[in-house]
Amino acid sequence: MGKSEILQQWLDKGNDDLRSAEYLSTMHHPTPDEIICYHCQQSSEKYLKGFLFLHDIEPPQIHKLIELLGMCGLIDSSFSVLLPQLNVLTDYGVLPRYPNELGITNDDMKIAIKYAKIVQEFVLKAIDEKAKSEGTLENN
Repeated sequence: MGKSEILQQWLDKGNDDLRSAEYLSTMHHPTPDEIICYHCQQSSEKYLKGFLFLHDIEPPQIHKLIELLGMCGLIDSSFSVLLPQLNVLTDYGVLPRYPNELGITNDDMKIAIKYAKIVQEFVLKAIDEKAKSEGTLENN
């Protein structure tokens, strides 16, 4: 499998998580907001890891978005603009998976979806710019 195909798998997984969050947010029965926030964190994690993969860095098996942001920032300093969004999303990667009182509200869930979309858009644009500049990858 080529680099483009593996990159696309990372992006597809990120898309799947974001679509799942959006779908669950429209459900009429109560859906735990923390599960939606979890999918938003997972989406952002996969986009950042896809960007690292594109730059020949094996994505580490971590869930801390701030650490992934730091790695992406070494490649492209403009990634620092994502710090506010990733600061919010990072805790949703682990905490919602275990019993605890997180106090996540419907507003938090809406913000998580908004922030995950910002990360998605930013990373896809960065990937597209690299593909165009190098002419080595198909547009994603």
